Amino acid sequence: MANTLHYPRHGGHRWAYMNWALGFRSIGCDVIWLEWADPQLSAGDLTPCLTALKAHLAPYGCADRVVVIVGPQAAAAGATVGAQDGVTVVAQAMKLDRIAADADVLVNFVYGLPANVVSRFRNTALVDIDPGLLQCWMAQDLFPVAPHDAYFTIGETVGTRTARFPDAGRRWTYTPPCVSLEAWPVEGAVHDAPFSTITHWSGDEYAQDGDDWYLNDKRSAFLPFLDLPRRVSQRLEIAAWLGDGEVTELVEHGWRVRHSYEVAATPWDYQAFVRGSRGEWSCAKPSYVRLQTAWISDRTLCYLASGRPAIVQDTGPSRILPDSHGLFRFRDIDDAIRCLREADEHHDDHARAARTLAAEHFDARCVVRRVLERTVS
Repeated sequence: MANTLHYPRHGGHRWAYMNWALGFRSIGCDVIWLEWADPQLSAGDLTPCLTALKAHLAPYGCADRVVVIVGPQAAAAGATVGAQDGVTVVAQAMKLDRIAADADVLVNFVYGLPANVVSRFRNTALVDIDPGLLQCWMAQDLFPVAPHDAYFTIGETVGTRTARFPDAGRRWTYTPPCVSLEAWPVEGAVHDAPFSTITHWSGDEYAQDGDDWYLNDKRSAFLPFLDLPRRVSQRLEIAAWLGDGEVTELVEHGWRVRHSYEVAATPWDYQAFVRGSRGEWSCAKPSYVRLQTAWISDRTLCYLASGRPAIVQDTGPSRILPDSHGLFRFRDIDDAIRCLREADEHHDDHARAARTLAAEHFDARCVVRRVLERTVS
């Protein structure tokens, strides 16, 4: 169960789910792309979102088995329920029973999926891709997470004695995030390309740490590193949706800035952006640094699989993530400078190590097989 309709022009967001879908297909599963539409989405807003969804999935062979579940507002329009441009649209209480009866397992990434949807499936697995944050949200009753048969998380410390947050009363099983190695083959490096990232920037997302509330956006994470371009010879590029003042702030500090809609509106544009980079350089949201779950971004996995070394902010001790070979994890600006120089000067070696890391730990075929084995009885 994916949740991408509200991001019709964010190709990278689609990849967060497509890598999993392609992994299931690669091991012989008959995959239904089940999409959860915002319950408040109107009939008029739904049609262009469906068109974009199918167009984005088609080149990767995922467009022929798409089902979108709409809320009561869209379903009340009548015309939105049925077949639309090859996409099956159902209301929560219509046709879903047949779809659920034919499915062996629901792999769900939508935390707030209603219990009356989840319960229709014979085997269910929730996959947590916001480790630490999700458990805090659940403990604060911000998400009414329905009962599932299995609960997976990409956070290495979730549900362990070393976690800095509650387990929200669930038993969590660690799974690495995944990337489809077939969809992300290695291509030759572009020697004069920048180290890049694509991200959301500023917003009103806050997180709580005890009695302390803090702004949990990428701008807050990047602020201690704004002067980095002035201190290194490597070019650094950020693609994001920015206001004029935010663009000016970054450009004045030496960053190359591009609009995310211009470079990654579709999944193939996103791929081209990643492959057109020398590697990734990025910070993590403040919450991931504070919560120390060894979180790694699905975006970073796409860089690694493409043979692009990644330099990213440290998010806690890890059993599988290296600190300085293919993947670099920095803690402060001096550390970031050292990592950039090493990745650039010995790029071929680190490019090979990046692909090897993706293949050894994040191969979608292996990841999804383990999830199925631990879910399906």
